[in-house]
Amino acid sequence: SSLSLLLQKWVVFTLSASSSLGCLSCLLGLTVSMGLTLGSQGRVLLAPCAIGDIALAPVSRECPFDPTRVYVSPQWAAGDW
Repeated sequence: SSLSLLLQKWVVFTLSASSSLGCLSCLLGLTVSMGLTLGSQGRVLLAPCAIGDIALAPVSRECPFDPTRVYVSPQWAAGDW
């Protein structure tokens, strides 16, 4: 019984430590991406866009997302939320 309790404590500790490391790595990634975005005034977000004119980049198929578009679900737009 004592061995089982000790094993359970180590399992919980190990899961907690690995969860904390995962959280810290996500926080580091978020901090780096925010720093790159703020440091380049948003140009890094549009860097994968293959189009020459940055004003036309959001409508390009090569651009991963449209930063100028407002995404609204139909239920929210109709007021059914």
